[in-house]
Amino acid sequence: MLQGVSIIGALAVLGAFAADQFGWVDPGRLSYAVANFAGGGILTVVAVIDGQAGFILLQGAWTLISLWGAFVILRGGSEPRSRAR
Repeated sequence: MLQGVSIIGALAVLGAFAADQFGWVDPGRLSYAVANFAGGGILTVVAVIDGQAGFILLQGAWTLISLWGAFVILRGGSEPRSRAR
């Protein structure tokens, strides 16, 4: 069961990343930040349950950074700077 939950979290993060890389979504959109936040949050919980300190740090930071991005978007802040492609 825990493996299934972690796969859902990983698919959320990887789906958002792939959508950005293929140009299907703008990383300044709320949906991108929410997918990263949800996926990272799920993976953080799984890492806590498994006692994986490195992954708690990685996914916890990912989750908090994604939450901050969503907050900035919701309050009408500027979109992230464009990246050179």
